[in-house]
Amino acid sequence: MTQATNPAEADRGVVVGDDGLARPAWAAADPLLRDYYDTEWGMPVTDEHGVYERISLEGFQAGLSWATILRKRPAFRAAFDGFVPDTVVGYTETDVERLMADAGIVRNRRKIEATIANARATIALREETGLADLVWSFRPADTPRPAWFEEIPTKSAESVALSNELRRRGFAFVGPTTMYALMEAIGIVDTHLFGSHRRGSSGIWPA
Repeated sequence: MTQATNPAEADRGVVVGDDGLARPAWAAADPLLRDYYDTEWGMPVTDEHGVYERISLEGFQAGLSWATILRKRPAFRAAFDGFVPDTVVGYTETDVERLMADAGIVRNRRKIEATIANARATIALREETGLADLVWSFRPADTPRPAWFEEIPTKSAESVALSNELRRRGFAFVGPTTMYALMEAIGIVDTHLFGSHRRGSSGIWPA
């Protein structure tokens, strides 16, 4: 990992890379995580397909590192037909067994079955607000402003409420911590550290 260039930067929790850009430590060393942080994490995702895919991947991440899921994301997309809800909803037990035999993904039966159930729940929401609008309706009035990694919440009142609502709608593997991670990933909250070159980059929240 590239070290911060001065003590003040280290205290703030950012690491300045060889390119002169400041990032949190988790995104500073691994090229895959760095690219994800620089181009995707925290940027607004407001379409059904994008939100469904991210709920699916966040559910698979539970108990694992995000780096593991990110490295497997191409295999996940191939195994789940691009995470198109209209396709996944038609999966049968044969598909579950196919997925359980796929070494390229996380072979957890409950998470696989939850992804199928969540496709069904996603389609059902089309009769009302739609998945993306429902998830974004839990955007808080303000966002955290962390200077240190330890100041970043792992859940919030809004993520608890979102978790409860999604569960009521038939979704699974959508606990409050998982939903807070989703909210961070798709721009609903901005938990980029102060000093990071990505702080405020979503256009949703000021830096």
